[in-house]
Amino acid sequence: MLEQVTPLLIPQLGPFYQAWAPWGETLLRLAVGLALLPHGLRSCFGFFAGTGVPIRNVDMLAEDFARRGYAPGRLWAIGVALTNTLGGPMLALGLLTRPVSLPIVALLLLSSFEHGRKDGYFWNQQGLEYPAMWCAGAVYFLIHGGGPCSLDHLIGWEF
Repeated sequence: MLEQVTPLLIPQLGPFYQAWAPWGETLLRLAVGLALLPHGLRSCFGFFAGTGVPIRNVDMLAEDFARRGYAPGRLWAIGVALTNTLGGPMLALGLLTRPVSLPIVALLLLSSFEHGRKDGYFWNQQGLEYPAMWCAGAVYFLIHGGGPCSLDHLIGWEF
């Protein structure tokens, strides 16, 4: 693997950057993984009423997917529910990071496409900006794994 050295603005801070880099990666993994959880809790269990779309359970989510042309709607709803409520926290913890990142990336790519097609780009118009940004973060972990501050690393399951 080629190691590319990035020139530092303040070279004397090199040891600081190197020591804290794993914690920055961990913070990103936590943010990407935990960003999915509230969406799953809202659309599957009715948490956070009054926010976003009026979907409060898996049946309503399945009907919404079927209405949008994703058939069978129930299969899509269960996949999204599992990805958000189980996959998100697993990514946050760095547990089976690469395998769990794959459905997360797929979900966020489809979400970006769907929001972009329907709502445009900007996040405040429910556009693709928000899911596309989180998708980029998930792609990082699909490629790099959980890193040194992950459960994968702790239990030796990095693959």
